[in-house]
Amino acid sequence: MKMEMSSQKPEAVILASEKKKGMNWFIEILVFLIVFLVVGIGQILFQILGELLLISRNADYQAAAAQIGGTDIFAVLSLFTNIAMILIVFAFCKLIQKRNPVTLGFTRKGAIKDYLIGLAAGFLVFSAAVLICVLTGALKLDGFAENFGIGMFVLFVLGFMIQGMAEEVLCRGYFMVSVGRRNPMWAAVLLNALVFAAMHLLNSGISVLAFVNLVLYGLFASIYFIKGGNIWGVGAFHSMWNLVQGNVYGILVSGMSVDCTVLKSTAVEGMEIVNGGAFGLEGGLAVTVVLLLGIGFLLWRKGSNQKK
Repeated sequence: MKMEMSSQKPEAVILASEKKKGMNWFIEILVFLIVFLVVGIGQILFQILGELLLISRNADYQAAAAQIGGTDIFAVLSLFTNIAMILIVFAFCKLIQKRNPVTLGFTRKGAIKDYLIGLAAGFLVFSAAVLICVLTGALKLDGFAENFGIGMFVLFVLGFMIQGMAEEVLCRGYFMVSVGRRNPMWAAVLLNALVFAAMHLLNSGISVLAFVNLVLYGLFASIYFIKGGNIWGVGAFHSMWNLVQGNVYGILVSGMSVDCTVLKSTAVEGMEIVNGGAFGLEGGLAVTVVLLLGIGFLLWRKGSNQKK
């Protein structure tokens, strides 16, 4: 049965289109590239500022720089630079597109509940991928790690809370909603999934299957945003997915490794097609399976603003 346009598009898209008419999808991509470039510059400036603050605490510049680059503090600092991404996207949407936070998915109703559900879902879904790897012999859990520290772990929790939400604000709250103002939602979902995957092309260990999985994650996150009616759930899911991957199971996060982790794990050689090899689980079939199941579940599940 054909649905009305108002029921096809989420409230965030409808409200955004009322503030300012959308543009052709190709122009939207060009504008996104400019915003992404500005975001990158902002993150570099945040990174430099953070490193200078850390180095200022040590009189020996070289020793301090080596310490920053050789410990998890550098990884934490890079996560916190995503504050720049959130601020720049908010400023662009407010000043240029005349949009308020609601059009980015920041609704008040059910925010805490949806965020907590997203955290739980992120933990369970990624753990399901780990279970697949363990059962197929592609991953070995080697017990508790020696380098775990509660202080550093808390910093990673805060950092991933910022990083996961920042990427959702950029790709789903801003870009998908912007494209959806004028174009069909299927086009907005597909374009932002491809853009999200392309953002990770320079990551260490990237492969064809890793790119496919990143596209699948973009599709999953987009549908999560649409079905949930806000950004809280998918932002929490993204944050927990990355945190559990790197700081609980000790697995590479899109090619990035960390020392502060609850458990140690070993990716079995010869099983890279399942465990993702140098990219981490996101580059293997275990994640492909859980993402396809997740997409199927979301498509089956009734959305928050759907009657049927």
